[in-house]
Amino acid sequence: MEPGTASRSVIVPADPNRPRPQDGELRIVSLRRGATAETRDPGELHALLADEETRVWIDLTDPSSAVVESIGSLIGLHPLIAEDIIERNERAKVELVDDVIHIVIFALTRAEETETHEIDFVLGNHFLLSAHPAGWDPRSVHQLKLGFGTILARGPDFLLWALADGVVDGYFPVFDQFADEIDEVQDDIIDNATPATLQHVFRLKRELIRIRHVIAPTREIFGRLTGREFELIGDAQVFYFRDIYDHLIRLTDEFDSFRELVAGALDVYLSTINNNLSAIMKRLTAVTVVLAGIGAIGGLFGMSQATPALSGQEGFGFWAITIGAVAFASIAVAILRRISWI
Repeated sequence: MEPGTASRSVIVPADPNRPRPQDGELRIVSLRRGATAETRDPGELHALLADEETRVWIDLTDPSSAVVESIGSLIGLHPLIAEDIIERNERAKVELVDDVIHIVIFALTRAEETETHEIDFVLGNHFLLSAHPAGWDPRSVHQLKLGFGTILARGPDFLLWALADGVVDGYFPVFDQFADEIDEVQDDIIDNATPATLQHVFRLKRELIRIRHVIAPTREIFGRLTGREFELIGDAQVFYFRDIYDHLIRLTDEFDSFRELVAGALDVYLSTINNNLSAIMKRLTAVTVVLAGIGAIGGLFGMSQATPALSGQEGFGFWAITIGAVAFASIAVAILRRISWI
């Protein structure tokens, strides 16, 4: 099915009492009779949506609840979808509501830690609504460099693919940074296993859980979008969505590798700590052997008479035993060093 053949959403006239969106919150791009236009005036949206031959992209950046409700009334958005967009606490999902598809996916960025940014898409017969935080900029999507006219000419479902592909492509740099950090923490564990290194490992484990909550359901989303389950996704675009699905399979494999590496890093840390403890116990045992041997000789031969011996009142016996004790200690130290206990 080609874009633009499904039944159209009900258009409800805008309430004139609703607050107007502020600059930066709303951007409307339309393709009408081969001409591309861009506006921030929601008053033009009703006329654009009334023309079934016009393809429209409605982009909301950090929209307030009033803006979402205002735009939602124009495109006939279900109240539950509007509520999901306003609250921004949804899981990644895809669902058909009335005659539109609501998709929730997450962009990933990474500075000190991996952060997620919820992005909502609402795909209608000849329009696409996107709502996202300022942390993700759709203008950075490289497919849009082809021009809005070229993208919209192939339908709003193709625009959905272009934006979603940009989101998924953004996962790869995050994964590359994550791989580099895993290599770094592995080196730290081997060189200097400290409590700070252990905290680093546990932070990576928390990040992996956060990433899993994004990657796993997103893969399911695009698995459904490639299954010709939704009429609003044209047959010509299924191949493109399958490409995103293939990328997610690759990312899932990398994620599994990361999870194994982090788990292995924790095992290496525990092994390193145990090895260090064993080395310390060996050294303490070696010191005990040397000192205990000297103490045993001293106690056996009554070396409490050291003061008379040092004053010249005792014979050579004291000095012979002392030399013997030193010789024993030297031999013990040599043997313990040879077996790497000291």
